[in-house]
Amino acid sequence: MSTASDLKISHEGHVALVEISRPPHNFFDFDLIQQIASSFEALDKNPSCRAIVLASEGTAFCAGADLNWMKKMSAYSEAENLTDAAALAEMMHAIYRCSKPTIARIQGDCYAGGMGLVAACDIAIAQHSVEFCLSEVRLGLIPATISPYVVRAMGERAAHRYFLTAERFSADQAKAIGLIHEVAQFDQLDHTVYTMEQTLLTCSPHAIADAKQLLRAVAGKEINANLIADTVQRIANSRASEQGREGVQAFLNKRKPTWLSDHS
Repeated sequence: MSTASDLKISHEGHVALVEISRPPHNFFDFDLIQQIASSFEALDKNPSCRAIVLASEGTAFCAGADLNWMKKMSAYSEAENLTDAAALAEMMHAIYRCSKPTIARIQGDCYAGGMGLVAACDIAIAQHSVEFCLSEVRLGLIPATISPYVVRAMGERAAHRYFLTAERFSADQAKAIGLIHEVAQFDQLDHTVYTMEQTLLTCSPHAIADAKQLLRAVAGKEINANLIADTVQRIANSRASEQGREGVQAFLNKRKPTWLSDHS
């Protein structure tokens, strides 16, 4: 059973750290899933939060579902299974739809549902020794609720291999297929994550939120008159926005924009 201490939330300046604390494997169950979803929803509404890091303690980033929880699920009715699966899907979507930029800090191995957490984040940075695995088919299951995010992250072709084989693969391979963005040596993981945080904080918070909406609107869509009209409207709105005008004026006048006034 998860407890409140299984998820730690802390803040440093404008960056929030959401840390799973169920070492060593950081398995999740129904309670922890709800805690993670609620945390991201709350941080999304917090105006002082401008970036979120999803991390964990222990030797694994997240090894998927708790074994005791899985034993209980085997005796669930269809309705109970649907409720559990819906909670997992909602947690993934809460991370994915968050208007704040999200970074997955992957310090240890990442399996099954843990890969969904990584794929739902905007940016993923892993320690060099990390291994990844979509292990579901070995258990007679499928990675269904995480699949929309994992397929978007690694691409359909790579997903065909790793969904079907349940092979382990390295951080370097994860970067090569697009699942993660950076591979860091052990003593450089925190520095690499911090550098990414600081890069995000230099950008307009409103523009980042709009850029995330733009990505969801155009990714995988046919380039047709409707899509073109939508992008035209979006850039017009962006140019006319308060932060759009402020950013351009700051650039022209060679000064910092207002969103950097309290950022060191």
